[in-house]
Amino acid sequence: MSTDTAARTTRGPVRRAERALAPDLARGAMLLLIALANVAGVVFAGEPGLDTTPEGADRGLNFLLYELVHARGYPVFAVMFGYGLVQLARRQDASGATHKQVRSILLRRNLWLVALGFAHAALLYYGDFLAAYGIVGVVMTLVLLRRGDRFHRVALVIWAISAVEVVVLGAVVLAGMLGGGQEAPAAMPAAHVDSLAATNYFQSMLDRLAEWPTHTLTVVPFIVIAWLGMWAARRRVLEEPARHKKLLVWTAVAGLGIAVAGGLPAALLSAGWAHVDASTAGLMLMLHGASGMFAGPGYVAVFGLVAMHLTRPGPVAGALAALGRRSLSGYLFQSVAWLVLLLPFTLDLGDRFGSPTLTGLVIAVAVWLATVVGARMLDRRGMAGPGELVLRRLTYGKRA
Repeated sequence: MSTDTAARTTRGPVRRAERALAPDLARGAMLLLIALANVAGVVFAGEPGLDTTPEGADRGLNFLLYELVHARGYPVFAVMFGYGLVQLARRQDASGATHKQVRSILLRRNLWLVALGFAHAALLYYGDFLAAYGIVGVVMTLVLLRRGDRFHRVALVIWAISAVEVVVLGAVVLAGMLGGGQEAPAAMPAAHVDSLAATNYFQSMLDRLAEWPTHTLTVVPFIVIAWLGMWAARRRVLEEPARHKKLLVWTAVAGLGIAVAGGLPAALLSAGWAHVDASTAGLMLMLHGASGMFAGPGYVAVFGLVAMHLTRPGPVAGALAALGRRSLSGYLFQSVAWLVLLLPFTLDLGDRFGSPTLTGLVIAVAVWLATVVGARMLDRRGMAGPGELVLRRLTYGKRA
């Protein structure tokens, strides 16, 4: 069954505010999670980003970052990417485009995302996700988009298996924590990122070009997360949150519950409140990453439930939705901000105040708020974001 056929099987009235608000609200809010996650990595030039010797309030900040943000922001992005792919295909179907034309547009758009991702990594930030999204988008367009409902249920089976794996891994980690180890206590594992510690722009660019291919390949497997977003979009879960309230509630509770429970051991270790051997620390980090994918649908479900109760978007929800419609521009603006504000050869603000962790988080929130305000101003003028304008022109040509 095609996506447009699946859409026609959906019954019941849909409020216009719900249809427009929920997906855009989710995209706008997710950029705050992305900012909080990325800024810590930039400040500490590591992956994941954290203060390895936290003191005082920084212990609590580390704990919250590992519980709610690290490895929990990009899954929201991935869910919404899969969701948006179906939305774009549906709009093209509604305009009268043939399946072949829709596929051509999606392939062209995603291939340009790969190119933009390369430019983004070379010029601004090694942790680019655009290229990985482009690669995943090509695969989803060719393999998943026009499949029937029975085929898409495979995504649910994969998620169920992943949940079982998280439970088993959690039991192993718990046994390691309770049993204790003979080795010396280990700190949270973290990988150094050369481009974030470079002392000049040219060197940072060379480092990013070396880091980008590996980083891109390691994040491509999030296609499993994006596939769930595609499954949800076929059922218009976010456009019709009232019809899917029970699903959204269960997804929010289960998704965030698994993410929080699975992230707890690593959060305790990052805060210095747990002491384990190196082997158990590695398993903690593995559990943290495996459980983090469940935060994607969990957070998105929360945004859907919030939108369901907004009969009319107020100034806050309207501004978030405006940013959501310009999420590419908001994402790229963050990378510009990290380059200007935080790298050693620019303002290096992360090391100029008492707590690098707190400084980074304050900057992340400020940068995100700036994109919210900027998106709202563009929205009032009926203007798209610069990133969206470029991608649209590349995808559709002069007719855009």
